[in-house]
Amino acid sequence: MHRWTPQGRWLGSLALGVLAAQLASAQIVPGGRPGIGAPGPSRGATDEEPTKADPKPEKEAAKALAAGIKSLDKAKELEAGVASAANNPDKRAKLLEKLSDTYNRALDQFTEALANNSELVDAWNDVGYVHLRLAAYREAVDDYNHALKLKPDLMEAEEHRAEAYLAIDRVEDAKMAYMDLYNHAPALAEQLMVAMQQWLKEHRTETRGMRAQDIEAFDRWVAERDTIAKQAALPHGGTSSP
Repeated sequence: MHRWTPQGRWLGSLALGVLAAQLASAQIVPGGRPGIGAPGPSRGATDEEPTKADPKPEKEAAKALAAGIKSLDKAKELEAGVASAANNPDKRAKLLEKLSDTYNRALDQFTEALANNSELVDAWNDVGYVHLRLAAYREAVDDYNHALKLKPDLMEAEEHRAEAYLAIDRVEDAKMAYMDLYNHAPALAEQLMVAMQQWLKEHRTETRGMRAQDIEAFDRWVAERDTIAKQAALPHGGTSSP
């Protein structure tokens, strides 16, 4: 199986590949794709008493989720190490390799968790974050869609999905997310504002297929919203209305 490696403004180069083997049809794998290979209904058992659900998948899901969270925590530690090794290319390269391996391991573990239980909101949220960090932005959007369907008020997922929207130039979706976050999770709205400003900085240098007038319109909108947010934060000043 090909391995994921970080790229773009997040980490380094990325090689997209197969995430996991075929999964049971009743499950959904990260990235929004349905499982395949479903067995047909059993025959000749109409007179049998129904059996209790096998608890093994739930236990396996919980075990894989816990392992994935542990790997993700390790990846975040390694990211901090990569940032601190900016002036040491050899050390940074080694840490990046470890970071890539750790994210890949977390990806496999979260995929296994969802194969056993497709309604684990934490697994969808975390695998979305892994995809985001690996620059697999469309997969991240799909993962966060699943997480938010299960838990609509998961503001962290909405903010991270908005970052993925920006990475694939879906600025209108990012704007809608910002307004919702501004009204319900101001700290996350501020985090998204930083990402939007970074998007503008990059697209002013290279449009990347975006129309200049669309970039300028988004620039004006971001500047206006940033001003409103800063005024609202002042003591006895500004307005907090949208």
